[in-house]
Amino acid sequence: MTPSRSLLTLALLAPLALPACAATPKERVTPIGEVQGEGARSALDGQTVTVEGVVTGVFADLGGFFVQDAGDGQAATSDAVFVAFEEGAPAPSVSVGDRMRVRGIVGERKAGSDDTLTALHAPVVQARGKGTIAPLVLTAQPDAWERYEGMLVRIDAPLTLSGTDALGRFGELTTSFGGRLWQPSEVAAPGSAEAKRLAADNARRTLVLDDGSAKRDPATVWYVKQGQPLRTGTVLTGVQGIVDARHGGWRLQLTVAPTIAAPERPAAPQVAGNVRVAAFNLENLFNGDGKGGGFPTERGAKTAAQYQAQMHKLVGTIRGLNPDIAALMELENDGYGADSSLAQLVTALNAGGGTWRFIDAKQGPGPDTIRVGIIYRSDKVKPTGKPATLQEGPFGERSRSPLAQGFVHGKGATFVVVANHFKSKGCSEAAGPDTDQKDGAGCWNALRLDSSKRLDAWLKSDPTRTRSDRIVMLGDFNAYAMEAPVRWLRDDAGWVDAFKQAGIEQPYSYVYSGLSGRLDHALLSPTLAKQLRGAAEWHINADEQDAQGYADGDPAVPYRSSDHDPLLLGFDL
Repeated sequence: MTPSRSLLTLALLAPLALPACAATPKERVTPIGEVQGEGARSALDGQTVTVEGVVTGVFADLGGFFVQDAGDGQAATSDAVFVAFEEGAPAPSVSVGDRMRVRGIVGERKAGSDDTLTALHAPVVQARGKGTIAPLVLTAQPDAWERYEGMLVRIDAPLTLSGTDALGRFGELTTSFGGRLWQPSEVAAPGSAEAKRLAADNARRTLVLDDGSAKRDPATVWYVKQGQPLRTGTVLTGVQGIVDARHGGWRLQLTVAPTIAAPERPAAPQVAGNVRVAAFNLENLFNGDGKGGGFPTERGAKTAAQYQAQMHKLVGTIRGLNPDIAALMELENDGYGADSSLAQLVTALNAGGGTWRFIDAKQGPGPDTIRVGIIYRSDKVKPTGKPATLQEGPFGERSRSPLAQGFVHGKGATFVVVANHFKSKGCSEAAGPDTDQKDGAGCWNALRLDSSKRLDAWLKSDPTRTRSDRIVMLGDFNAYAMEAPVRWLRDDAGWVDAFKQAGIEQPYSYVYSGLSGRLDHALLSPTLAKQLRGAAEWHINADEQDAQGYADGDPAVPYRSSDHDPLLLGFDL
């Protein structure tokens, strides 16, 4: 070509030149698998590359879109990549199904302490028509998610709903492969090799389902039907979305709504025996000024209407359990008069005819804002002796003071019921050995262990003066089964786990961050253990999402009457 013709050709082609925002088609197109590579980080980090593929998801709130190509034939490499919108620049117009050529700088976006998300930054894009990408079908849990990073997948295996606590705040559900996730310290001693193995296995089995948005407190979550009740343990099928590394773990940015099975809610438990004893954390029963006003209070219901709804749910739960005696936690510490929360609960239970009474300890027990209490049916059992409380050491200022009361059934021998509520795992004001030791037991574990030792010594001193060796201590110990406070009482002090004695497998009363375990326990003296005839938990609370509670749910049903499941024991006495 002569120089003059070359200049003429360039002049003619000038009007056809691609705009500045478009990638030139003459650039080498790099397979996305080559960009991703086989490791956690791209070998091309910091380099400018051009890729071409089909848009599988556009997530403006996450700051970009995912593009996927037909693959490079390498099973160990992902065939998709996240394209990050340039900060401060207008977002390119892209839609799912667009075939795009993208030039950008390879970079790793931090997704947690160890994980990163490979992405293209400062993108220059060019539309190349339309295309389709079929989801990759996974029939089992992958051994590693890295090879699927950014890819559109469908999980052709059941996923178990493990946690709903982030649904209202972030539009997320926690799911798991292989069934329910367990608190490691429910199964193994904190800090042990087995506990660490269980924690790692939980992380490996966990998959978060996300709504594709970074907005907090969404008015609705598009993939969950309005009003649909959700329960931990429910099975999800037809789960499809884009594999994403974000917020410290792997998740699917959902592209279609999964099928969520209808929840299976258990009937009230039945246990054998002629005396039934329950324990129930009421989750802050506060009644304002006791006369219909005084809301909001320090804890619990924010309005009088919420208080009435809460009371309906709690009464429904206790009536469903049908115990003869109930040890209660998280009652407002407001005395024993007619306007107290305890007295009003008993009045509500007796509406329509009933024989419920409460143990009057005269004060407290303890100075805390919340307290424990004991109620009983006077036609079934009779109190004997005076109530006893412990207010020394950690009890009162940290752990709530326990309440012990002797009872008799008919002409049977006296037995003692002890309501307990140990210090929670929250770290406020924790110091020294009470700080989080990073072993899974949380804060205040040393204080809870001290509480266990003092409680044991106190009960063995016969505080009720009934001379009874038939004792059940039950309630919220704020410690899982293999943590020191419970393990010491069981293994060193000789108390018998009622659920183990009854042959109950995998009991749980609480679900936190997608992990199930027992904070609520029933421990028996060896003599009373021989008279145990049954033990059960009523799983109407821990598995239910917050939306079913008294603030938003149906007050006519007991579901989510608290955040703890109640337990029920049956004895022949």
